[in-house]
Amino acid sequence: MRRSYDYRTLRGDVSGAVASTIIVLPWALAVGVASGLGPLAALYGTIAIGFFAAVFGGTRAQMSDTSAPMLVAMTVILMQHADNPAMAFTIVLLAGLMQIAMGALRLGRFIVYMPYSVIAGLMSGIGVLVIASQLPPLFGIAAGAAGVWADPLAHVDAGAAAAGAVTLAVCVFWPARAERFVSAYLAALVIGTVVAVVWFSDAPTIGDFPTGLPALHPPVLSPGFLAEAVQPAFLLALIGSINSLLSSLLHDSLTGALHNSNRELVGQGLGNVAAGVLGAPPGSASAVTTALNICAGARTRVSGALRSVILLALVLGAGPIAKPIPLAVLAVVVMKGGWDIIDWRFLTRVHRIRRDFAVVMLITFLLTIFVDLLAAVGAGFVISVLARAREDRMAEMDSVVSVPLLDAGFLGETDDPFLARVGLFEMRGGFSVASSRDLIWMARMDIRDHEIVILDFSKTTRMDDSAALAMEHLVDSAAESDTECIVVNLSGGVARTLDSLDVFGRLPKDRFVGGMDEARKLARSLLERRGDGAAS
Repeated sequence: MRRSYDYRTLRGDVSGAVASTIIVLPWALAVGVASGLGPLAALYGTIAIGFFAAVFGGTRAQMSDTSAPMLVAMTVILMQHADNPAMAFTIVLLAGLMQIAMGALRLGRFIVYMPYSVIAGLMSGIGVLVIASQLPPLFGIAAGAAGVWADPLAHVDAGAAAAGAVTLAVCVFWPARAERFVSAYLAALVIGTVVAVVWFSDAPTIGDFPTGLPALHPPVLSPGFLAEAVQPAFLLALIGSINSLLSSLLHDSLTGALHNSNRELVGQGLGNVAAGVLGAPPGSASAVTTALNICAGARTRVSGALRSVILLALVLGAGPIAKPIPLAVLAVVVMKGGWDIIDWRFLTRVHRIRRDFAVVMLITFLLTIFVDLLAAVGAGFVISVLARAREDRMAEMDSVVSVPLLDAGFLGETDDPFLARVGLFEMRGGFSVASSRDLIWMARMDIRDHEIVILDFSKTTRMDDSAALAMEHLVDSAAESDTECIVVNLSGGVARTLDSLDVFGRLPKDRFVGGMDEARKLARSLLERRGDGAAS
């Protein structure tokens, strides 16, 4: 279904672009220093990767930039080719071409096997890391300041803390009515900056950063070098692809949309090809900036392209506009994004969900905070597979049958024999993470065509946490479309899983029936109520 692009969507995309620019600017500058390529090269890498991945990628509101896992690998490559950096950039270019090939070969689909409990732990861990990382600038504490932990109050800048407090107040108390015109993120940034400039001018600010044009680096095409470059290029491509597709899963969880894994790999590959030509470090999608972008209101690829335009304007001479923005103000805006990233929906139900789902989420959460993202996802995935192995070993054989029920046959009365106000979704077999995407996709394609949908669990054998959360997205989609839901024959382990996550919490108790005859009577009653409401 094609969505219209209106002012509300544009406002969200602009807000997301500004918010993600805030968080990516200091990161890009730090990457430039850490890699030895310089801040300007890292900024152009972020511009190129972010633009091409947004425009040509397969995840609508995803943000891409120079990522930490890619930086580690790139630093090693640069050390190996210190005497000829063009070789290192050729490896980046080859990695991009490999990602394009992976997308063309449709290898991205394998990422759909990541359980939701892993994604929930990842999201929440990232949120905590984002908040923790911004505590020093919030209080005006310089990075790497000595003796901070011995006497933290002595290092606090009162002006920075005051500007941060004002910004936090705007974030928390910004009225919902005003949110329709200006997001809380953007309002907090502007108001916090104005207050700091007028009353707390001594608070640390962004200050100057480099400007200028990039230097182009033609690739090294000697056969001997290309043969040696295959292995490090493949490593870069693999790390970047995994990182990007994990971020795409996070995007889907936050928006309810479905990404195209193979197209996403093509977009990421084009971005890294451009980075190689520009002499910039490689990159991938960023879970942190993607989540911040979405929480700020972005919903389309316009936000990613716009962020690249903003960064390009800054490096081409518009930098003085950002110079007076206090670091404490930026810190609060980013912390607000971190708070929104945390999967509160899952965490508030953790005491009710199955123990193995909770363990997977907790391990992923802790490893994300104390180790790194890839280790967290790898461990969470392995543990979830082992936990699932304890259950029945039957083949998944899952399928969803979507049938429009003609009023003449199902209700027994209609003036139009082809009218189908009621739809039937019959879930057959076991449903896991691999089938949750298809469940959401089919439901969203068909659910708006009916006034009532019947969810029949008579032939459902099992559901894991990912499929259960997919069912919740289905119920939410029905509510948005003003479509009534009737649940048939929900029992056993399937009922326990869905109840533990409170999937059907918004449905009245009379919407649960034991068979199709009861569903028919209830559907007729609901349609009659709608008719009476319309008549009145």
